[in-house]
Order: sequence, then structure tokens, then C-alpha cells
Amino acid sequence: MNISIKSLPLLLILSVFVLACNTKPVSVEKNNIRVIKGLYSYGPEIKSFTDCEEGNEYWVTDSAKTLELAYNNFNFEKPYEPVYIEVECHIIKSDSLIIAADFDSTMVVTKLLKISKEIPDGPCN
Repeated sequence: MNISIKSLPLLLILSVFVLACNTKPVSVEKNNIRVIKGLYSYGPEIKSFTDCEEGNEYWVTDSAKTLELAYNNFNFEKPYEPVYIEVECHIIKSDSLIIAADFDSTMVVTKLLKISKEIPDGPCN
């Protein structure tokens, strides 16, 4: 098969297009959204969450920007007072270069469903 130099750019573009169409997405994190319930603590250095049912601890990232605001609206005298929350989120591996590295995973909050000072009876106590 003879390929002229003039057709090389076209072949390159076509091969990139074919490869791009056959590549699976690298991240499907947003498809793994789930509802999780537990205790959230917030302060100047730590944003943590403890899952009431499984006992796992997570670093928290508030992509919805409503969780931290709702927490601050309680006007606690001291930071890190736990509150009960129910959120939609997905879990990702923690960044090893920031304080979140102390946690195996990071909970990325996409929607705040409930926040309360009242911690319900059950596994959260």
C-alpha cells in the first residue's frame, strides 16, 4: 500500500478520532452517587465524616458549597461539634499531598439532604 505524504495528516486525524471513540471514560465517579448518613465535624483544619452504619471515616469535600454554610449557621461556640447529616455523595481516593492524606478516602458531597444538631438514636451514638 502506497501512502503519499499528503494523506498522512488525514490518516493521523482519522486514527485519533477512531481511538477517541473507542476509549472508555477515565472517571465514572459521578455515576457512583449514593446517599450516606453519619456525623460531620467541621473546623479550621479538619472536615471529617463518620459513616454511622459502617464506621468508616472520610475527609469531606463540599462540592455543593451548602454543607459548610449550613454547619456554620448553627453558630457553635467551638469548632468540630458533630452534627448528623444525610448527603448525596461519591467516594474517591484521598489526595496524598494534603491533610486529607490522613484519611483513606474523601467523601465528595454533591447535595445536602439533611443536617441536624440532634443525633438520632442508633449506630451514631
